[in-house]
Amino acid sequence: MAHTVHDKDKLLQRIRRIRGQVNAVEQALIDEKDCSTVLMTLAAARGAINSLMSEVLEGHVRFHVLNPEGKPSPKQKQAADDLIEVVRAYLK
Repeated sequence: MAHTVHDKDKLLQRIRRIRGQVNAVEQALIDEKDCSTVLMTLAAARGAINSLMSEVLEGHVRFHVLNPEGKPSPKQKQAADDLIEVVRAYLK
């Protein structure tokens, strides 16, 4: 089973929040809000998308790359943790 199915409700809730943020960007443009308001709203939406990407990618590494039933070695676990940390830092 895919980890996205296991965490489906949590991920869908995050998507709904992102959709609200994107709708807020659209509304800010429609309402002709000032540039700083539009930029801040865009930054919030981007941050939320990056955070979701990080979470899904972490699950992918832990459940598909490592194969938790295959008993990864401590070295493999550390490599996965290092990779996840780098991706998180990149997506911030």
